[in-house]
Parts: sequence; C-alpha cells; structure tokens
Amino acid sequence: MSSTLFRTKRVEQSILDTEEPEHALKKSLSALDLTVFGVGVIIGTGIFVLTGTVAKNNAGPAVALAFVAAGVACALAALCYAEFASTVPVAGSAYTFSYASLGELPAWIIGWDLVLEFALGTAVVAVGWSGYVQSLMDNAGWEMPAALGSREGADAFGFDILAAALVLVLTFILVLGMKLSARITSLVVAIKVTVVLTVIIAGAFLIDGDNYDPFIPKTQTVDAGSNLDAPLIQLMFGWAPSNFGVMGIFTAASVVFFAFIGFDVVATAAEETKNPQRDMPRGIIGSLLICTTLYVAVSIVVTGMQHYSRLSVDAPLADAFKATGHPWFAGFISFGAAVGLTTVCMILLLGQTRVFFAMSRDGLLPRFFSRVHPRFKTPHRPTILLGVIIAVLAGFTPLTELAALVNIGTLFAFVVVAIGVIILRKTRPDLERSFRTPWVPVLPILSVLASLWLMINLPAETWVRFAIWMAVGFVVYFIYGRSHSRLGRHEETTVDEVMKPPKGDIP
Repeated sequence: MSSTLFRTKRVEQSILDTEEPEHALKKSLSALDLTVFGVGVIIGTGIFVLTGTVAKNNAGPAVALAFVAAGVACALAALCYAEFASTVPVAGSAYTFSYASLGELPAWIIGWDLVLEFALGTAVVAVGWSGYVQSLMDNAGWEMPAALGSREGADAFGFDILAAALVLVLTFILVLGMKLSARITSLVVAIKVTVVLTVIIAGAFLIDGDNYDPFIPKTQTVDAGSNLDAPLIQLMFGWAPSNFGVMGIFTAASVVFFAFIGFDVVATAAEETKNPQRDMPRGIIGSLLICTTLYVAVSIVVTGMQHYSRLSVDAPLADAFKATGHPWFAGFISFGAAVGLTTVCMILLLGQTRVFFAMSRDGLLPRFFSRVHPRFKTPHRPTILLGVIIAVLAGFTPLTELAALVNIGTLFAFVVVAIGVIILRKTRPDLERSFRTPWVPVLPILSVLASLWLMINLPAETWVRFAIWMAVGFVVYFIYGRSHSRLGRHEETTVDEVMKPPKGDIP
C-alpha cells in the first residue's frame, strides 16, 4: 500500500495531460498579467488594517521590520515556487508540484488544504469588502437592512447579500475567460496601487520624527494563559511571545504574514501562461518584491504620522490622516480598499478552481469537473460549483475565527513545496529548469524553518481546526480518490498488458 500512496506522476505525463482538447486551458497570460495578478491578490485588507494592530500591540514603529521579516520568509518560498512553476507549468500549484515529487497522498493532502485555504480566503475577503461598501453607503446616507448586511458580529439571522453577490459576479467573469479577468484585474490594481502611493506620498509630508521614539519599544512578555487561543509555541515549550522588543518584531511577523498571502496563487495560472518557463518566475518574484516595498513604506509613514500607541486598530491609515487634520483621505482610503478587495476575492477564487480542476483531471475528484468550456476554454463546472458554495458561505457565516486557517494552510503549502524542490533535484536531475532555486538544499531548508516558525506562532485552536480538516481529507482520499486515481488505473493497465498471454499458438 505504501508504494501506491507515494507513487509520483511524471512531469512529462502532467504536461501531456494539458494537451488533451477537452481538458486543455487557453494560454493567454504574460509576465505582466501574472505580476498584476500577484499584486492584485497580495494588497488587500492586510495593509489597510494589520499595520495598526501589530504596531500598537507588538512592534511599535518597528512594524516595518516585521513586514521585512515576513517578506523574507515569503521570498524564500517564492524562489522554490518559481523553480517548480517553470519546470512543471501545469495548473494546480503546490498540488501538482507535490504529485511530481512527494507522491499521490501528499499531493492530495496539499490539494485538499489549498481548496480550504482559497475558499475561506475568498469568503473572508468578500465579507470584508461588504463591510467597506456598507461603510461607504452609510457615509452617503444609505443604510442596508440589518437582515441583508454583514454577518460579522451579528446575533440575529441574516444574509450578507453584498458578499454573496460579489462572489457570484466574479464567478461569472472567471467563466468568461482568463484574459477578461486579467483586464479587469489590471484596472482595479491600478486604482488600488494609486491609493497606496497616495498614502505614502501624502503621509510623508505629515511625519513627525518624535513618533519614532522609541523605534523598538521595550520588551513586554505576554501572559496568554494555557487556553487554545495561545500560540502553539507557548503550549509546547512554555515560552510566551513578546510584545515589543526584538522578539516582538518576529511575533508581529507571524501576524502580518496574512498580508502577504496570495503570491502563491500566481503559480496556479502556469498552464494558462504563454511562456511559463520565462514568465512564471518574473510574475511570482516581481509581485512579491513590489508589495513588500509598498508595505514597508506604508508602515513607516503611518507610524511617523501618529504615535504607535494611539494608532487605530480598525482603520489605522484612515484614522491617522484624521488625527493630522486631513479627514478627506479617510474616505479615499476606504474607497480604495473596497475597490481593491474585488481583485483579491477574484484571484483567490481563480486559484481554488484551478487546483480543483487539476485534481479532477487526475481522477482524485470526479472527472466531470475537468472538462473545459468549449468556447471560453475555462474550467466552468468547478468555477460555478465553488462560486455558489463560497457565496453561500460568505452570506451566512461570520468567518473571523476561521480566517487563521488561511494562514496555516498557506504556510503548510510553503513547507511542502520547499521539500519538493530538494526531492525533485535528487530524483529528476535531468529535467530542464529554466529557473533554478539558488543554494539548494540550504535555501529550501531555510524556507521550511521560516514557515514552521510562523506556524507555531499561530494559536493552538487553529492547529486543532486544521488537523480536523486534514483528517476529513484522509477519509475522502481513501473512500474515493485512491480508487479513482488515473495514475493508479494506468499502472493497473500496464500490469494487465504485461500479464496478458501472447496471441497465437505457443511454439
């Protein structure tokens, strides 16, 4: 059984599967499209909200260093993703990479993990977008009925119609084609980046140097108790995380990591890229560098505009401008956040549908979902199915507590991809690699350690929920996936051909 659980799918076979007419996606994306996708999904609520939270509670003005630390951890993973995406230009991202290096069961688990990660991420962002839109509507004198408003913090029964509607509209756009999605994303990203640059440029003139004193506030040890809300590292080793000080920066990095989630989604579009060997590394690494630079600049500006101890937790950027006598910027920032979140939602939904599509093409999920639309050449069946499910999820469920699952799911994928790079270098040194991760195995090992460090700084309750979802995944695999695997059936057919008696008389 162990040999079947860890059977790998040859890279050549994965590429051949993309050429089947009924299961082939249209190649239409360039390096610029991929970079725009990356920037579009990375810049979201993280930059507009988390800056104030971690500055006030964990790192002070040194939150800029926390963004750098989180960016470095992501960069290590990005270099590993870039090698895989250029070597195995097939939809599915970490799922496909794992199938080629670690085997079928690990690939299933990471695919199962990504489906949850992208689904929750899409729903969480849709609810956040709904909140921003309702805030703008309130400012204009329009009030949503309570039964149709945001479910966040609501006790009464209701349905967040704005969040659900956003998901359904984006689902329709994704069905119509990748190039249309790229054009819409480019327009929205231009608006979003304009807002961020406006914050940086306008805020730079309002900086008071005294607000940076102290840049790294004095260390305060957190007494988080022994409940499941405490970070796993405290429950394992009895070590409590620090607020402020040098260790506070690393504690803050595990929180602001949420702001970087999404660059890995770029890898799911490898199969729809015109020249993936050249353009995938550019899109993945380029988008991460751009966003890290913007994050650091924003955090420096906002902590210079207002002392970290007085920063707002809910809307730090907008409230910092209010505190300096420029309330107009508050509405402008809210508008930019609302517009920008549409691309985050769409690209996360895109990533999930591509992983689901790749798993169904391999037979681990029903093959019904692996047929592309005859005209648009998009995986319309899984897109519609997942879009409807996520719309209902976003409409009915307050998702704040489940959002941490997105963090742990992403970090788990980073670990698997980094290990996969090392293994595939050993098992398939003959593969053509247009981009090679430098300093293998040292850099992938550093990527694994950085991701694990961030994972153990997450609450233990998040680990419990993650373990439950993984356990469900094992059950589904052994009930359905293992027996329907195309790779398994191919092996059985090969064995039958070998055992079949020869035709004609035996001399």
